Amino acid sequence: MAMRQPPDPRLWLSGVFGVSGGAALSALSGLSLPRQMLLAALAGLITSLGLAPFALWPLALLALACLTLVIRAAQSRRSAALIGWAAGTGYFALALLWIVEPFLIDPWLTGWMAPFALVLMSAGLALFWGAAAGLAHGRGGLALIGALALAEFARAHLLTGFPWALLGYIWSESPFALYAAYIGPHGLTLVALVTAVSLTTRPARQELRGYLPLLAVCAALAATPLLQKETSAPPDAPIVRILQPNAAQHEKWDPALARFFFERQLAYTRAPAETGQRPDLIVWPETAVPWVLDNAQQALKTLSDTAGDVPVVLGIQRAEGWRYYNSLIVLAPSGHVQTIYDKHHLVPFGEYMPLGDSLARFGITSFAAQEGNGYSAGPGPRPVSVAGLGVFAPLICYEAVFPQYAAAFNQRSTHLLQITNDAWFGRFSGPQQHLSQARMRAIEQGLPLLRSANTGISAVIDAQGRILASIPLATSGFIDVPLPARLPRTLYGKTGDWPALALALLLVAASWQRSRAKRRSPANSD
Repeated sequence: MAMRQPPDPRLWLSGVFGVSGGAALSALSGLSLPRQMLLAALAGLITSLGLAPFALWPLALLALACLTLVIRAAQSRRSAALIGWAAGTGYFALALLWIVEPFLIDPWLTGWMAPFALVLMSAGLALFWGAAAGLAHGRGGLALIGALALAEFARAHLLTGFPWALLGYIWSESPFALYAAYIGPHGLTLVALVTAVSLTTRPARQELRGYLPLLAVCAALAATPLLQKETSAPPDAPIVRILQPNAAQHEKWDPALARFFFERQLAYTRAPAETGQRPDLIVWPETAVPWVLDNAQQALKTLSDTAGDVPVVLGIQRAEGWRYYNSLIVLAPSGHVQTIYDKHHLVPFGEYMPLGDSLARFGITSFAAQEGNGYSAGPGPRPVSVAGLGVFAPLICYEAVFPQYAAAFNQRSTHLLQITNDAWFGRFSGPQQHLSQARMRAIEQGLPLLRSANTGISAVIDAQGRILASIPLATSGFIDVPLPARLPRTLYGKTGDWPALALALLLVAASWQRSRAKRRSPANSD
């Protein structure tokens, strides 16, 4: 009995470059389902290398092309769904590797949960990709583009939403990131998918129009320098001081060290100006004060005396009865709290527990909240004004990964302001990805962003996502930077994600209608 020879891998690899897409699909179709899933998972993992800190976006596009090819080679809807799920699992397993870090803060108590968290998170989010692949099965590349784009939109909004590591972010460290000002992150996802499918499609009779989507992407990349605009601060721009105390998470709330980190921030507040000009605003990071607001009067008076006539923005916890909030306050030069903003989009399990009251009876509480069983959500986005400096759109930590919150007050805001505690994310991919997504918010809205992190990466980012100054990971210090100016309201700031969502729906609907028409055609009838 003759042994079955495995397909020549050169056949399907050649399809990635548009040389023989049909042969590639044929070769992949001959593989067993487990092998197809393994290839899809590997392609998904390599696709995630386009994200920070790797930023290998050309390699990520090729891997995404392979990924779409394997999905299209599925023999049934069920197989397509399983292959899409495997691809998503591989992608999220590397993209979200940092998710294990919070469980390693206290490894003896919670370290055993770390691998389960990564596996469950990756496999759970991959269900969106699996559903998209199943939906698009048998309807061609355009259907797969639309379905995967819709899957990414769905996971960004459903079940409180989790838009971290969107496919469109493989462009975030490339020149193409500037197009976020026009089409936003979901538009960038569509562009990535169109490029990937174009790479695996050989036009009939070598017709040029078959390559038009890919050529359009190349032309857009070539035209990127035309989008670069002047965003430097004017000569009389206010000076902002950004602080970074560098408190490791396992030390941050240690009673023996909390006072030390507070004093370190006071020292940076009173330090001589680097530019020779006293700062006009000082920004401390998330939960920078180790006392609840109602019990922090003496600490705030000390801070106000140290800052003198300079307002201070800082993160602090506060209580209203039995409810606790993760808050940002503006401390006026007079020493009184001028403005309070409460974080409204909390991290599930990190800042609050679903069914928290019931779980608290068994000693299960959220990671981040130091008081109570978890934080309560604030009323929603609201601007924060600082006299003489402008109107800031505040984002506390995780809120910066949601494009809609940066857009909430685009017409009124002059700057974005993020305070965060990235010590939860470790020292590798998590902080880098969080910073990369913050840069995308600046590009999308044409607004500069001030970012103060507990332990990196603190930065001042201009309205086109360029980092003007920063404090690296695992480093303490401060930077004095002139406040950059905003750009005119961007197209994406006006339209939001509606155009990208409509186009994805149109692709799916058109492909669905086309497949129905084919089935009803005389050629397919008995």
